Amino acid sequence: MTSDRIDRLEIHVAEQQQMLDDLSEVLTRQTREIEALKARLSQSDNRIAELEAGLPAPGNEKPPHY
Repeated sequence: MTSDRIDRLEIHVAEQQQMLDDLSEVLTRQTREIEALKARLSQSDNRIAELEAGLPAPGNEKPPHY
């Protein structure tokens, strides 16, 4: 192999390694964001359940337009 070809291969490998590092960082950040969103959704679900529990039970009344 010529020195130029080895240099090109080394550059290519270095670029791929940088891309893998960047993708890994993005994946880690997105995983944290997803976990935070799941926690917020769970809190919202719990809050809605609390609010619904405090409402009176729906009656079997006919709507006013009947």
